[in-house]
Amino acid sequence: MAKTAENDGGFHPPSILEFFPPVVLFEGTPFAMTRITIIQIIATIALVLIFWLGTRRMKLVPGRFQSVVEMGLDFVRNGIAHDLLGRKDGNRFLPILSTIFFMILFMNLTGIIPGLQVAGTAIIAVPLLLAVVSYVTFIYAGLKKSPKKFLRNSFAPSGIPVFLVWFVAILEFISTFLIRPVTLTLRLLMNMMVGHLMLVLFFSATWFFFFTAGGFWAVLGAGTLAFGFAFTLFEILVAVLQAYIFAILTAVYIQLAIADEH
Repeated sequence: MAKTAENDGGFHPPSILEFFPPVVLFEGTPFAMTRITIIQIIATIALVLIFWLGTRRMKLVPGRFQSVVEMGLDFVRNGIAHDLLGRKDGNRFLPILSTIFFMILFMNLTGIIPGLQVAGTAIIAVPLLLAVVSYVTFIYAGLKKSPKKFLRNSFAPSGIPVFLVWFVAILEFISTFLIRPVTLTLRLLMNMMVGHLMLVLFFSATWFFFFTAGGFWAVLGAGTLAFGFAFTLFEILVAVLQAYIFAILTAVYIQLAIADEH
């Protein structure tokens, strides 16, 4: 393997540079697009198109396509919004929770689609944008319901001894206003980055063992191919799970912001 690598025919593992691809469209303009930007646009168009087709002619007895769309919306409505926020507040914040869930889901799933093969959430722009949306939403929710209670609960929860108020206030400020958006961003970003790198590693190793190394190495190629397909199925689970976690944490933060005490 080392000799093959010296002849420029060896195995080239994936690197972090894959998330900084060159511009492929409109180079030198404010509308410059990389491969990942185009994938993000494709995922957005697919999301809008699916929901438009599934809801443009709503029927009392839904067809299969309408049923699938309604099932997805009901999952966010009942499983996230109403469960955590109740019916009234859940309906208020349902549009933003649904947008977050399905936007992340569709952009995550591009990582396993042949020809696209990288998640739209694998660069920081999308996770950071959604974390900012979540951040602004829960602060808005708390301030709108009761500015005094929101600020008091955020900095000095009840039951804290007076001499510890300043210390707890600093910790609560860091936890609520700094760590939350950072963890939301990094959790989604790192999961999708690592997933892409693992898939590329498995399938590029398969190609190397089958078509470059040959001979006995083909046995290892069969193993990496099997691991690649297994990890692809796992990535589907991760794609759904990360969308769910991001949406449910946003709902939790909103619930904490509008609670009388926490």
